[in-house]
Amino acid sequence: MNTDLSSYFDFITETAYQAGRISLGYFQTGVQAEYKLDNTPVTVADRLVEDFIRKRIEARFPSHAIVGEEYGLKESIGASHRWFIDPIDGTKSFMRGVPLYAVLVGLEIEGNVEVGAAYFPALDEMLTAATSLGCWWNGRRAHVSTISSLVKGVVSCTDTANFARVNRQAAWERLQKTAYYRTGWGDAYGYLLVATGRIELMLDPIINVWDCAPFPPIFKEAGGYFGNWEGKTTIYDNEGFATSQILLPEVLRLIAGD
Repeated sequence: MNTDLSSYFDFITETAYQAGRISLGYFQTGVQAEYKLDNTPVTVADRLVEDFIRKRIEARFPSHAIVGEEYGLKESIGASHRWFIDPIDGTKSFMRGVPLYAVLVGLEIEGNVEVGAAYFPALDEMLTAATSLGCWWNGRRAHVSTISSLVKGVVSCTDTANFARVNRQAAWERLQKTAYYRTGWGDAYGYLLVATGRIELMLDPIINVWDCAPFPPIFKEAGGYFGNWEGKTTIYDNEGFATSQILLPEVLRLIAGD
């Protein structure tokens, strides 16, 4: 066992859980949203949850850097560790009382995300992973689907309009034409479903680093893939998808139009 990562694994799991319980105090209460310059919503719960997570990290790991959706970058010169925070991934769901939102926390060490947690407070589903320590879903091992062809697979996305915005509409058409079923279980919830074998493919043609930071270790340890649309494991290319290693070659061919 990697004892260094196991301590981070425990910390990130506890932090995501406690942060999620804070969010529930505002869920389905009619909380109002403000709109940022990019027209995305933010609520008092987003800010309180991120502030809580930041304070826990700063108290435990004061030399680490932090990147959060609401409060930006706290740089630490020469830091080899960087935390990513999305306090409420799926604020559009949260503000309307839909229970598919998540608290996302990821830890990057020397350029690679090694530990990640995605907690869904209204569903009480916790997905956590660390390199070589496995991927865990509410205390049991998580694993991606074993379906071997997208013809029998379920495909999900967050917002179908985003494909056309970044010239990915043709790829999306090929994928949905091939798939058995197409649905809209979006934001982090779609990735939870892939990591736990309940659907086969989740796509985002537009995504930010804090929206996907936990996913590289989660999918690596669950037997799957998360990365860009060319097959590279990364959180930095403003796009992403997750699937199984079995389906990855087929998905990449359909994206490329080969």
